[in-house]
Amino acid sequence: MTPDKRRRIEGIAVLIGFAACIPAANWLVGNVGTTCVPDGPCLIPVAPGISAPSGVLVVGLALVLRDLVQRRLGRYWALAAIGIGAILSVVFAPPPLILASTTAFLLSEMADLAVYTPLQKRGLVLAVVASSVVGLVIDSMVFLFLAFGSLQFLLPQIIGKAWMVILSIPVISWLRQRDERIGMPVCT
Repeated sequence: MTPDKRRRIEGIAVLIGFAACIPAANWLVGNVGTTCVPDGPCLIPVAPGISAPSGVLVVGLALVLRDLVQRRLGRYWALAAIGIGAILSVVFAPPPLILASTTAFLLSEMADLAVYTPLQKRGLVLAVVASSVVGLVIDSMVFLFLAFGSLQFLLPQIIGKAWMVILSIPVISWLRQRDERIGMPVCT
């Protein structure tokens, strides 16, 4: 298989994964957690004594996947995935949650593009970590404010999403090394 064909196939796979993260996170927020706040999110523990809305782990994964979408398919494909994810969310979540989620993803994607795009030429791990940190803060603030009118869970959201970014570092590092070894072309 040629490197270009492999890049496209991998790109489609991460695009599907990223798009699926959006309805999955929306469903988790309202349906899965160790405790559920009345008229609020279902929570999971992310650190000792700290709980966050349950979708944060999936959103943390989504932040990493969207960088891989850009690397494999180009910078604007992540926007298409956000739109697909928003449409799929109609089945899993109420409209206010979909609006909050989609807006948060779009705004954090704009910030992600500003950070990831220039940094990815210097190093994939650096680009993914830096853009994910910026993206997770923006995503958390926008989502919590629009969905719940409060930033009460801001720190837990940031911690939960950061866990997923940290856990992805070995995989991202391996991917970068493999890409260089096989001469995988990179989209920007």
